[in-house]
Parts: sequence; C-alpha cells; structure tokens
Amino acid sequence: MNKFRLNPFVVFTGVLLLAACDSSKTTTPGAKGPPPPTNPGDPLVSKGRELFFKATFNGNGRTCGTCHRAENNLTIDPAFIATLPKKDPLFVAEFVPALKENFENPKLMREFGLILENQDGFGNLSNNFNMRGVPHVFAQRVSINSPQGPHTGWSGDGAPGDHSLRSFATGAVIQHFTKTTKRRAGIDFRLPTAKELDALEAFQLTLGRQKDLELPLPLKDVVALRGQELFQNEGRCSGCHDNVGANVAFGAGGNLNFNTGVENLPDQPADLSGELNPPDDGAGDPGNGAFNTPSLVEAADTPPFFHNNSVETLEAAVAFYNNDSFANSPAGQRINNSPAGRINLDATQIDAIATFLRVINTLDNIREVNAMLEAVVRNEYLSGEHPKDLINRVKFDIDDAIMVLSGAGLYSHSVENLKQAKLLTREAADTPPYRIKLAKRALKKMNQAKSVLIE
Repeated sequence: MNKFRLNPFVVFTGVLLLAACDSSKTTTPGAKGPPPPTNPGDPLVSKGRELFFKATFNGNGRTCGTCHRAENNLTIDPAFIATLPKKDPLFVAEFVPALKENFENPKLMREFGLILENQDGFGNLSNNFNMRGVPHVFAQRVSINSPQGPHTGWSGDGAPGDHSLRSFATGAVIQHFTKTTKRRAGIDFRLPTAKELDALEAFQLTLGRQKDLELPLPLKDVVALRGQELFQNEGRCSGCHDNVGANVAFGAGGNLNFNTGVENLPDQPADLSGELNPPDDGAGDPGNGAFNTPSLVEAADTPPFFHNNSVETLEAAVAFYNNDSFANSPAGQRINNSPAGRINLDATQIDAIATFLRVINTLDNIREVNAMLEAVVRNEYLSGEHPKDLINRVKFDIDDAIMVLSGAGLYSHSVENLKQAKLLTREAADTPPYRIKLAKRALKKMNQAKSVLIE
C-alpha cells in the first residue's frame, strides 16, 4: 500500500503551472511581432501576383490560380481536386447552368485531373475539343523559348496570336473564365489590358528556376549518380531534356515539339472511363500530333505525367520510352535509326533514372523553400508575398520534398530533417512573434537535408 498521498489541490495547481510554462514557449504574453516587412521587389511583379491569384476578369469566378494553385505546385491533380469544396470555381460547370454543357467534363476533371481545351477553335463544341492536364508554370524563363518563337501550353501553341507568355493570359480568359460558351468579350468576360498582361508576364517569369542546371552534379548517392549517367548516356534523355530542363541539346537548342506516341498508349485511363475523349492532335489545326518538351526538374512532384495525365508514377513515365508506343512514334524512330539504336533500359536502370529525377526535384524544392525562408528571416516580401504567407507556403513545398523522397523510400535521414523543418515552420506560422527566429532554425534543417543529397 502506498503510504504517500497527493493533495488534489497541489496536483491541480501543478498542472496549471506546467501548462502555463509550456504555452510560454510559443505565446509569451505581450510578445511583439516583427515590424512591418519591407518590400524591395518589383511593383510590376507584385501586381502580377495579385492578378494571377485574384483577378476574375468579370468572368465566371475563376482566376489563373484556380488551376495553377500556389499550394499545389501551381497545378492541380485528382488528389488535390478531391479536397476542394463543392462551390470552388474549378467546378463552375457543375453549378452554373450556362456552362453545364461543352465547357468541362466534371467526371474526367475529378477522376483524372483533365481540363477541356478547344485547342482547334470554338466551332462544333460537342466534338471539337481535347482533354489535357494542367501543366505547372515553373521555370518559364528558361523553358518556353524556341528558334520558332515562344512555346506555351502543352502543344507550344497555347497562346493566341504570337503564342507568347504575355498573350497566354488572353487565351486563358477566353477559354476558361467565360460565363457562357458564347465567349463574348465585354459580356461573358473582359480581356486583360496591356498593362495587366505585362504584370502577369513579369510575375510568371519569377516562378521557379531562373537558370538551367549544369550537369553533372556532385550527387552523393551511388544510385542517383548512376541515374544521372544513364540520363546523359544510355537513356538518351538529355538530347531532348538538356540539363534536365525543357530545351534540346542539339541544333539551335530551345524548346521543341515532338510526337512521342503518348496518344497511342493503350488503355489510357480517360479512354477507359467511357466518356467522350477525342484523340488530341497536338500542335496546329489540324494538328501534327506533336507536343512540347516539359522540364523534368519539377517532374517528380507534379504527377500525373504527359499532356493527358495518362501515367501516374515517375518510374512508369521513364519506362514509357522503352515501349512500342514510343519506339513506333516519329520521335522514337529517330532514336531507333541512330547508331545506338532503340532505348533498352532494364528495371534497375529505370529506377536509377527515376531516383536521379527525384533527387533533382527535391534539391529544387529545397532551393525554393530556402529562398522563402531567407525572405522571412530578412522580413521582406518576395514577389509581392508577405512573410506570413511565405511561411505558410513553405510547409506545402516541404511536404512535396518529403513526398518525392519517401514515395520511393529514399534518403530517410534527409526526410527526417525535412520533417523537422516542417515542424519549425508550422510553429513559426502559429507564433508570429517568433517567426524570424524559427525560420532561421528551419533554414538550418533544410540545409542539413540538402547536405545528404549533394556535395
């Protein structure tokens, strides 16, 4: 029998004191937050950010950010779509009667992340359309230029007129923001002004990488190093994805269109749905079956893959170039007829290339996160984004890095540092007075995660 008895009043008082001590770590009474942040950025970029995420152009309620979500790598996918409320502007075809037909296919959108595009014009809306995934809009400064001019959208001709990034917003408003399928400027929407197009372009050019990588990189892991070697040699990946980007390594360089046979893949998910899903003829009208080359730096955390979201995993996307759909395509034939012949990678080589791409993507995530954390530490706006918003977005980007590595069971030590950095940023978001201090600690953890991956 225990001869010591505790006084209930003492226990209760002790609990209160412990709770008070614990809460003082994050919510010290009277603690002041950091002073108002400075804004050294370009006002045009700040205006572009505001327009990108808030401007509806007197349309159906959508903005550029409706499909290019800041919290989801500036894109959307089925898993993310499933988290959205019923009245999200993405779903206007489900609750706006004038958009119920020939504007979107809700089933293909929700199940496969596909958006309806009238790539070849707005005649015969019931049959003349394509279903395409939403590309991220990172690294456009280094991924859309070509000898023939700008390449935007999945087929390089996504913008009206000159196909430029500046004009891309005009096409997006007409296609996606309209109140009815009549698409009458001044009635169903208003077109962006010249100054708004300037701002939108300026903002988009700040997103993601501002320069290409320079391979080879001093990666630490032997599998990632082998993947890098395969990417540059046996896999023949670097010919079209020079330095893991969107530009070719031959001729005049730049971003080019290729017919790689993706449309010929059997059993595509959207086709199996039973919904009308016309073949996508790619660039031009009539199309030539070609689509432009995407950057691979950002690939691992932006699935599904290809213009029609036909492949879910990064490893399957790499393996595509082993199969008959690619080998029999015009692009595949060029490789087959080269001295090295058809691409023939085995399972371990496919995994090695995918590991390399996962590491590259994670390093880019870390670069993005560090840039935001450094802005928070300096108490500065970044591209028009307040430090309190930056610290919230940091959490999403860290989640991406964790997902990219842990999705293939890679680099547990790096993942652990990323998880600790996420906890620190969460605390920083919840306790503004300590935002700068906690951001510094999170930045240290991010660099420790990076040190596991690269010299």
